[in-house]
Amino acid sequence: MKPSLELKIGQQLTMTPQLQQAIRLLQLSTLDLQQEIQQALESNPMLEQDEQQTSDPATQDALSDAGLTDLNESAKAEKTDETRETQEDWADSIPTDLPVDSGWDDVYQAAPSSGSNSQTDASSDDYASRTSSSETLQDHLEWQLNLTPMSDSDRMIAMAIIEGVDDNGYLTVSLDDILEGQDPELGIEMDEIEMVLNRIQHFDPVGVACRDLRECLLIQLRQLPEATDDVMNAHRIVDLYIDLLGTRDYASLMRRTRLKEPQVKAALDIIQSLNPRPGSQLQESEAAYVIPDVLVRKRKGRWVVDLNPDTSPNLRINDSYASLIRRADSSDDNTYLKNHLQEARWFIKSLQSRNETLLKVASRIVEYQRGFLDYGEEAMKPLVLHDIAEAVDMHESTISRVTTQKFMHTPRGIFELKYFFSSHVSTTSGGECSSTAIRALIKKLVAQENPKKPLSDSKMAVLLEEQGIKVARRTIAKYREALMIPPSNERKRLV
Repeated sequence: MKPSLELKIGQQLTMTPQLQQAIRLLQLSTLDLQQEIQQALESNPMLEQDEQQTSDPATQDALSDAGLTDLNESAKAEKTDETRETQEDWADSIPTDLPVDSGWDDVYQAAPSSGSNSQTDASSDDYASRTSSSETLQDHLEWQLNLTPMSDSDRMIAMAIIEGVDDNGYLTVSLDDILEGQDPELGIEMDEIEMVLNRIQHFDPVGVACRDLRECLLIQLRQLPEATDDVMNAHRIVDLYIDLLGTRDYASLMRRTRLKEPQVKAALDIIQSLNPRPGSQLQESEAAYVIPDVLVRKRKGRWVVDLNPDTSPNLRINDSYASLIRRADSSDDNTYLKNHLQEARWFIKSLQSRNETLLKVASRIVEYQRGFLDYGEEAMKPLVLHDIAEAVDMHESTISRVTTQKFMHTPRGIFELKYFFSSHVSTTSGGECSSTAIRALIKKLVAQENPKKPLSDSKMAVLLEEQGIKVARRTIAKYREALMIPPSNERKRLV
């Protein structure tokens, strides 16, 4: 073979830095986007945030509909005039020799040591850091242990028990292991360990350090103030027939206890008021806050989609630095300013493109799912990414990036954009029904069922088929588990 030169004509897509930046910003969540904007503001001197707060058009329309107007300018003018007149009248009324009986400290307070913004920072602390509790269950038990008079050997046993308690409040180690872990020279016996365990089990929360559910419920029942007949029946059911209680075999329970249905129901009400996981009261749960990217509201009978102005601040080019750029100047300083000016323009353009794409996709989703906004989940239509991609003339991968970790605020709550996409099931009339609508129907059927005879998955499939929706029993079971609804035998209860 001889080496040769050959010309070919073809098309090739090149990922320019601008395109890469636009794609990266498109798939960022709200919090990540705010961090990206803050980083760009700190690194690029050409970028600055537009501090002028523009009024929201939706807010202006709402004020106009209510017969109100924006009184900012008029209020400022009136306030300025009133302040000027008040100051003049007040100055004329002050006598020349005014006796002073206040000290310097009464008038001028000491400046805060952390700077002028300390008061603002203190008032704008993170809500989660002020409300969240850092105390664990072990810390809570140790605090009570320090307030309890106890010998040194018993305190060592108590510490071993507390260390073996899990987050739900159950003891995960056996008493034999605790006995083996003690110093043999102390001569500790099993009776002493059981005595210390019984003492800890009556700490707050009551029933902590229990070994099983039966012991946990019995300890809480003994702490009830009044030993009525219902409490005694509940104690008997938990002590002897807790297995029947777990399987909800109420017929066998009434036959063995020889109690009537009202008596069993009263005892079950007491048992259900107990806490089967006493340690859960002190479990730390970190709250997850969601900032919606899109706001949906109904104005004049039409659903209107707006971008949340708080998620993306307005950016602009710093005119002061941009004016320093000189043409035909290749100095290092001028090149530095030119490069950052170009990067700032690309960044602003990428943000605008992201907002336009997000608004376009959200508007199409709202237009397609108007039935959900008007009537609820049962009116949800089946929707896939391909449908929106064709409507907005974009690729499905772009729609997937736009709808991931983006949230929409509607009168029915805050939903991720992915929530509005669901598969479909054929109906007897030849149409399609959304899986979200089917889950809503299952939830409605369970809410309306007879508690004594709950609906099975097969029965719900028959009821849905009567409504024209063909769903298999296994599909019903899958949707029911996704809704965290227990099976029919676990939903059975006395009325």
